[in-house]
Amino acid sequence: MTTTATKTAAAPADSSGWTLRLWGMLITLCIVLFLDGLDVSMIGVALPSIGTELDLETSTLQWLVSGYVLGYGGLLLLGGRTADLLGRRKVFLIALAVFALASLAGALVSSGPLLILTRFIKGLAAAFTAPTGLSIITTNFAEGPARNKALSIYTVFGAGGYSMGLLFGGLMTGLGWRWTFLLPVPVAIAALIAAVYLLPKDKPAEEGGHDILGAVLSTTAMLLLVYTVVTAPEVGWLSVRTLGSFAVAIALFVGFIAVEKKIRYPLVRLGILKKPTLVRASIAIIALGGSYFSWQFITTLYLQDTLGWSPLKLSMALLPVGLLVVASAFVSDKLVDRFGTGPIITITIIVMAIGYLLYLRIDTAPDYLTVLLPAVLLIGVGWVGFPAINIQATSGIDDDEQGLAAGVLQTSMQVGAAIVLAVTTAIITSGVHTSDANPAEVLDNYRPGLEFAAGVAIVGALVALSAYLPKRRKGREDREPAPNAELELVG
Repeated sequence: MTTTATKTAAAPADSSGWTLRLWGMLITLCIVLFLDGLDVSMIGVALPSIGTELDLETSTLQWLVSGYVLGYGGLLLLGGRTADLLGRRKVFLIALAVFALASLAGALVSSGPLLILTRFIKGLAAAFTAPTGLSIITTNFAEGPARNKALSIYTVFGAGGYSMGLLFGGLMTGLGWRWTFLLPVPVAIAALIAAVYLLPKDKPAEEGGHDILGAVLSTTAMLLLVYTVVTAPEVGWLSVRTLGSFAVAIALFVGFIAVEKKIRYPLVRLGILKKPTLVRASIAIIALGGSYFSWQFITTLYLQDTLGWSPLKLSMALLPVGLLVVASAFVSDKLVDRFGTGPIITITIIVMAIGYLLYLRIDTAPDYLTVLLPAVLLIGVGWVGFPAINIQATSGIDDDEQGLAAGVLQTSMQVGAAIVLAVTTAIITSGVHTSDANPAEVLDNYRPGLEFAAGVAIVGALVALSAYLPKRRKGREDREPAPNAELELVG
């Protein structure tokens, strides 16, 4: 195990009381995570307007979404570990400044390739702010009720960014698509100023080296994997290019694992990937994000493009998901303290899967109150378990690997969700498409994709349930602490 550590300036806060400065730090980190999530989902509503004004083809527009995912998912693992090794405060401030500048540049350019480049840079910056922000929280709040409360608030903001993206996207696109790029700029600048004053100073690792070869291999492998996944629906899953890219990515991952096993100070201590709670949390977040983004993608296409709903009407229809996320901020930490993370994750994903199955009743003239709303509410319950997933993933992880654990979890979210969405896209585009297809024919083409999204959620629920199967426990470190157990302050 590597002995590198990033030392924090003060002992972590417990649940006895938080100072205004600590609250300010937490809210600042929450706002930045909200922007990260917002940028993933908000751009979707603006794509038609961008394509019309800049005369971009559909294949080019796709890269405004894929470019962000490429930078975000491809560098998350490196981003989390870099924060551990070089200092969390420094990495966070630099990445947030880059995010603000890239947002401003995106609002000013009028070229498709340049716009895609700004999206990639924003994704790259988010790959450093997201895991760094999470590790700042887990090293400044003691494990137990204090950390559960802080992580619940933090992750609710992240989930809120994803779920509220359609609403903000619809409002901003009404003013002009450039406002979807401008909106984050003043917020990011204000957060940057606040972070300079509120984030505690920490020191880079005093010992240990930098695994340059491991960083190059892992980053290249992740970038190639994400690129291959997002281009596969267009070029073909069985094309020479796709299969060759997957083969090269696998070879790079094998080389990375070989390096990590031999090097004295690895970028990733492979033993962390054997921790059951981190593995289950990663699978749960893939099921949550992958199923939801696939469902949202199909719903947007069907209701907006086929049935003619306006962006604002669509945003308001899905608003209950965001409201449930906000409401969960007031109860999620208390639920975790009382019941533990496992039961909450299991129940919320099961309810979410039921919501997807209920949504399959949709027809060509869906009634909102009796058909859409019940399904939307149940699907929104899935996001109530989002804080519990983050708590489970970082529980019992040493301070010097909190950034790594956060990177593993969020890489699972981005790359896993991208793979699920790519498969969903392949499913719904494999049917016959004609310009004069009626809504019933379009819905028949989309229905297998909706069933696949439901299936992903069901698999996630089954994995969560597997934690309760009778088995021999190997050691204390693999067990979650009892919900009401007395926990010592981490130091």
